[in-house]
Amino acid sequence: MDVEALRAETPGCAYRLHLNNAGAALLAQPTLDAMTGHLRLETEIGGYEAAAAARDAIDAVYADIARLVGGRADEVALFDNSTHAWNAAFYSVPLGPGDRILTGHAEYGSNVLAYWQVARRTGAEVVVVPNDRHGQLDTTALAGLVDDRVKLIGVSHVPTSGGLVNPAAEIGRIARDAGVLFLLDATQSAGQFPVDVNAIGCDMLTATGRKFLRGPRGTGFLWVRSEALERLSPFVAEIGSATWDGAQGFSWVGGTRRFGSWENSYVNILGLGAAVRQALRLGPDAIGQRTAMLGARLRGQLDGLDAVSTHDLGQVRCAIVTARVEGVPAADVAAALSRAAVNVSTTVAEHNQLDDRAIHPLVRLSPHYYNTEAELDRAVELVAAIARGRHPAR
Repeated sequence: MDVEALRAETPGCAYRLHLNNAGAALLAQPTLDAMTGHLRLETEIGGYEAAAAARDAIDAVYADIARLVGGRADEVALFDNSTHAWNAAFYSVPLGPGDRILTGHAEYGSNVLAYWQVARRTGAEVVVVPNDRHGQLDTTALAGLVDDRVKLIGVSHVPTSGGLVNPAAEIGRIARDAGVLFLLDATQSAGQFPVDVNAIGCDMLTATGRKFLRGPRGTGFLWVRSEALERLSPFVAEIGSATWDGAQGFSWVGGTRRFGSWENSYVNILGLGAAVRQALRLGPDAIGQRTAMLGARLRGQLDGLDAVSTHDLGQVRCAIVTARVEGVPAADVAAALSRAAVNVSTTVAEHNQLDDRAIHPLVRLSPHYYNTEAELDRAVELVAAIARGRHPAR
């Protein structure tokens, strides 16, 4: 991987040390070019006409996303964010009184709220699977909880709040053996390391474009295994997802696009397509090796500092690193780093309702393959200075 060449085509690298890829990664120039080119075309010939002219390129986005996750193009639907993609899948799962949803302590906050809402509406029950000694979802406990009442296993592959990588393939094996639908939230994993729906065995997978895929904000996608479609009932019908039968009925369109909508931002979709092509060109394996290395290096450096601790769980960890500086609020650490042109984020307790560690907020640092080792060293030096009180945190 030619890191310097990748940085040269990433304009933001000239201005910021960007360690907030778990929030939104820096766009590459080819992605920006794809977006501005289509926006210019819309300006020149009209929105509908530009979409028609770009039809082949738009269709290719579905195929490229399918290739990225190991599925087929007709198993992909596009959305304006990952939460809407996840909602389209979850709210289509038939649930009733006494049914169970199994999830983990690392589940994303919006997903948890949706579970609770549907449980309140339907009489279903949300059961939180305990963690194992590594802090990841305990698959032995999961297997013991699966019975005829369980209708869905919903898991975040990687949480928003740390570097944990949940054992998705083992969860998938348990779900398949029991015939239970498995919804995997891959918002933080897609683009960071290989995500293969067949190796994992999930029935539904959602992801965003803006994080480790390096696509624009306002993009997301849903993949649904063809064999799972008959077990789902899309909760919205509209002209993009269904076809009128001429009377007072309709039929769903083929494949996963029955979960989508007719209107889309094709500027964003073509930007997403450019970002996915870049990930495919670099190779998910190569990306995964480099991001894991950078995450481990950064975590180890921070753990080596006085008055600094990291708090990432799991037997396998990724490039998201969460840390605390003793005596300095996380928001003040992030603000001090921002003044030094270093982008980081902080975790939010309210977005991690099932995380029972009571440690949030934490400083969240998330490098990507275009970050250099020297950048990590610089960030660690700044954190060390904050911890020593030599760098103003306010």
